[in-house]
Amino acid sequence: MNLTNVLYERKEAYALITVNRPDKLNALNRLTLEELKAGFSEAAHDPAVRAVVLTGAGEKAFVAGADISEIANLDAQTGRQFALFGQELFRTIETLAKPVIAAVNGFALGGGCELAMACHVRIASENAQFGQPEVSLGVIPGYGGTQRLARLVGRGRALELVLTGDRIDARRAFEMGLVNGVVPQGGLLAKASDMAEKMASKAPAAIAHCLSAVSAGLDMPLEEGCYLEATLFGLCCATQDMKEGTQAFLQKRKPAFTGR
Repeated sequence: MNLTNVLYERKEAYALITVNRPDKLNALNRLTLEELKAGFSEAAHDPAVRAVVLTGAGEKAFVAGADISEIANLDAQTGRQFALFGQELFRTIETLAKPVIAAVNGFALGGGCELAMACHVRIASENAQFGQPEVSLGVIPGYGGTQRLARLVGRGRALELVLTGDRIDARRAFEMGLVNGVVPQGGLLAKASDMAEKMASKAPAAIAHCLSAVSAGLDMPLEEGCYLEATLFGLCCATQDMKEGTQAFLQKRKPAFTGR
């Protein structure tokens, strides 16, 4: 792919997608969002890609936010369209049938925090900072921040962050449940890559159904969620990978999943 603001690299079993505007602290402008959409579409349709690692170029920022120069000229109609475009992309990431791991280095503010929250797992470097500072600009989070943040950390903590615009460091983000782990800055990509490789080594259909069960089940009553789980379990039982996985266990060997 011929991209300007995003780097797309195919590793053995996963894709590394990097927001590449370090001089702008990887801020999300329209072109960057469109290129992220292209990158995730490529990952979704490539059967050799079984997981995705998303990060930002440089050591200062994962994504410092949306491009303020674009926000400054919005009105009610164009503002709504601006938010819906970003929400559509982030929902695409959230519903990808392959694990997406955010490797958060430095600032993850505003749209950057929202982008990280759309990923399935978040690993932060010790220098990472998170926040939703939109109220300081006279707006609110527009890429799903008010919704995903509350689901991840709870109503009270989410309201505190979006109403004050305060930043929190990586350790506090971990304590709140916003990130899954904190690692030294130099080991961030290695940790995210190891996790991606581990997830990529599992049966693709089982991974996809786990993602669906957890995501959809959160919006269902427990009984409906359990019924969905049983249905997806049944679908797994019809795959060759299920036969391979169970036989490998019984034969005390490593399974060789093919995605069928």
